[in-house]
Amino acid sequence: MKPILLLLLLPLYLSGQSNAKTDSPKWHTNYVEALGLAQDYNKDLLMYFTGSDWCAPCRALKKSVLDTEEFSILAKDYVLLYIDIPRKKDKISPEEMEQNLELLSRFNQKGIFPFMSLIQSNEKEKATISGFGSKSDKGRYLKFLQKHR
Repeated sequence: MKPILLLLLLPLYLSGQSNAKTDSPKWHTNYVEALGLAQDYNKDLLMYFTGSDWCAPCRALKKSVLDTEEFSILAKDYVLLYIDIPRKKDKISPEEMEQNLELLSRFNQKGIFPFMSLIQSNEKEKATISGFGSKSDKGRYLKFLQKHR
């Protein structure tokens, strides 16, 4: 009888465990909307420039930093804008690609990937961080985000 009861209660226990995780942060893809939210909530805009389908350091940054609970906690202090410059044309819409290339020329003129630019709600750049190549870079990014909260 006890094993049957245990089997019946196990799914309930496991579903309760999945809710304990921190929610994933919300990444916006529209600059005008994200900037409006930053202004409404008096937060800085954290722009993340990535080449999702070709940039190995970008993928490493995503896995080591952006997909972590530490980042989810820090991300609450920012409005997040995901700026993808993929090589495969069908990954994003032509309108989004046009916007992203304009933002690249405006805020990431050297074309560095990965690259984060912290923009105040008045569109003035506050700070930047770039590159990702080693495990110590995880701490560098988290310190950057903590410093500029």
